[in-house]
Amino acid sequence: MGKKKKLLLNLFDMNCVGHNSHGLWKHPDNERRQYNELGYWTDLAQLLEKGKFDALFLADVIGVYDVYKDTRDISVKNAVQVPANDPALIVPVMAHATKHLGFAVTVSTSYEHPFALSRRMSTLDHLTKGRVAWNIVTSYLPNAARNFGLDEMIKHDDRYEIAEEFLEVCYKLWEGSWEEGAVVFDQANDTYADPAKVHEIGHKGKHFQVAGPHLCEPSPQRTPVIYQAGSSVRGRTFAAKHAECVFVGGQTPEALRFYVEDIRSQAKAYGRNPEQILMFKGFSAIVAETSAEARDKFLDFEQYRSSEAALAQYCGSSGYDLSKLDPDQIFEYMSTEGNQTRAAQYTQFTKKRTVGEVKESIGKFGGGWMQVGTPIEIADEIERWIDEAGIDGLNFAQVVTPGTVKDFIDLVVPELQNRGRVKEEYEEGTYRQKLFGRGTSHLPNAHPAASYRQIAVPAVRR
Repeated sequence: MGKKKKLLLNLFDMNCVGHNSHGLWKHPDNERRQYNELGYWTDLAQLLEKGKFDALFLADVIGVYDVYKDTRDISVKNAVQVPANDPALIVPVMAHATKHLGFAVTVSTSYEHPFALSRRMSTLDHLTKGRVAWNIVTSYLPNAARNFGLDEMIKHDDRYEIAEEFLEVCYKLWEGSWEEGAVVFDQANDTYADPAKVHEIGHKGKHFQVAGPHLCEPSPQRTPVIYQAGSSVRGRTFAAKHAECVFVGGQTPEALRFYVEDIRSQAKAYGRNPEQILMFKGFSAIVAETSAEARDKFLDFEQYRSSEAALAQYCGSSGYDLSKLDPDQIFEYMSTEGNQTRAAQYTQFTKKRTVGEVKESIGKFGGGWMQVGTPIEIADEIERWIDEAGIDGLNFAQVVTPGTVKDFIDLVVPELQNRGRVKEEYEEGTYRQKLFGRGTSHLPNAHPAASYRQIAVPAVRR
């Protein structure tokens, strides 16, 4: 029998009161109200490291969900990812409180600038000693566009065009601006860095003009580990070219395997090693020693669920306002400028449903991501997804914080370790080394970023 694939574990979270467990902020066991306190985050990070989690994956939005019923009030009232704080600012303190845990930070390429983002990520990579990742998103909320001075959202495929150039600039700054050996720290000759080995990048593109050089000296990973979340046609192509870790959607193992195989096939066409792309599925579990106890927990949590809040999030992310559709009509895929993975969630790789049935499904507590049962039952289901869908890891979401992940760590992780599915000790090194092995702190030569290494252009002085 062959060696079993080791499962990678991320906690899928957000710097806010209400992430994806809509209405559960009201539960008496939920400590999310403390999200503004540093101790809340350091305690969580240390718990994850105790449970041998690989990373804390921090989602983010830069607008409110206001598509459903044309109002933001539902989201504000129910804390649907608002209020939400900057995810990057809590990372250094968590890194200081841990040794091995990685941190994936979501930042949009649609409304940020690559020069500033490159500096921020390099700073985080230095402060975490090489334990940072960047989750690339292109932003789908209409309100986000208005917050950055636009009358309407940038079109879906145009957002990816911007993202391509955004990454080109970042790669030039991270990989090419400072050569290896540029920092000499030569006190005798009064030289900290050799100017001949620090280069302007002279980027002049359609969307960005950046002279350079990069303001940060090379960090342990240079380029942070690249995550990408998105299963649209354009998103999968983007992931195949750039991503090292991909957060893929899919309601069934068959749907998920389609996305996994498609991305890996495209990556091979780009000249990349498809095995150097790791696939993560969203997952949550309500676990107890017995099935009855787990079911009781589920029923308790269910009482706090807000169906309207769940609809507000789905409609905001997908671009569909279900309140305006006939509940008896068949829910068909319609092109939107929103998140196309969410838009396809109830229309592709699934049975036909009416709008009313979709609304009922969205509002219901539980669903495809969530499993309820004993440690053995949960571990069996996880192994099924690994084997049938070909995934490499889970983005584990909580129902109540920190109880959901604590139960998983106490009850399920030991069962997965006994099956050889989860590591018992961490490897040393950067986050990229922990994912891909020794000697891999920097991106491999087959990655498109490698083509910008040690780029040199004439200095531009003004």
